[in-house]
Amino acid sequence: MLDIQNLQVVFGTGRLRVDAVKNVSFHVEPGAAYGLVGESGSGKSTVLRAICGLAPITAGRVRVDGAAVTTPRGKAFYRTVQMVFQDPYASLHPRHTVDRTLAEPLSIHGEKDAEARILQALREVGLGPSFRFRYPHQLSGGQRQRIAIARALILRPKVLLLDEPTSALDASVQAEILNLLDDLRRRLGLTYILVSHDLAVVAHLCERLLVMRHGEAVEETTSVALRSGAASNDYTQSLIHASQGFTRAVRPSTQALAG
Repeated sequence: MLDIQNLQVVFGTGRLRVDAVKNVSFHVEPGAAYGLVGESGSGKSTVLRAICGLAPITAGRVRVDGAAVTTPRGKAFYRTVQMVFQDPYASLHPRHTVDRTLAEPLSIHGEKDAEARILQALREVGLGPSFRFRYPHQLSGGQRQRIAIARALILRPKVLLLDEPTSALDASVQAEILNLLDDLRRRLGLTYILVSHDLAVVAHLCERLLVMRHGEAVEETTSVALRSGAASNDYTQSLIHASQGFTRAVRPSTQALAG
């Protein structure tokens, strides 16, 4: 469904040049969920933005459903690929109702039966028709992200690009959104690319993942290996160790200092 070969993204020139993505390659099968992980500034979100046309492709090849992407992207591309952004507070227009937000992509693509499509999209993300004429400030963070997911799904794309879709939400709401995304993928046959710095989120939703650092691909592994700590790369091991969080174990050197 998605094939990335030697992707490069460069911003600026001369002393201001930033090589944000350096020769990254991976492929995602139809119906699969693929993760991109790494610390902040590793280039993982830039990969998503390059795929959907929000960042320039300096070199390399991107193919979606067997077709090479063009610059600028055409309407056919956005019928196939949609993106859910990190911050639900910023990705929805504050002066547009939910109804207008969901109707806009239908209008752009000349779709009919807008009312039925909008109600269906709300049902799919677990919201009732009472949310249709609310404004973003009348919604919780989790409800806003559900609307953002509904907006992405309303054109019936095959691929969803998910840029840290739960990082701005409370822990309990994160679990609800992840379970919703997992259910939607299975019911609608969607293909996901999920960007996250949270290894637990990626291990929950994705079968395979690519670890990135400083714009480069470090290691491709599986969620099973991630859970078992079987990663072969030292940097991946350090991410796994960091994700285990706070521990009360006191190092011998610390005990000596305390004495």
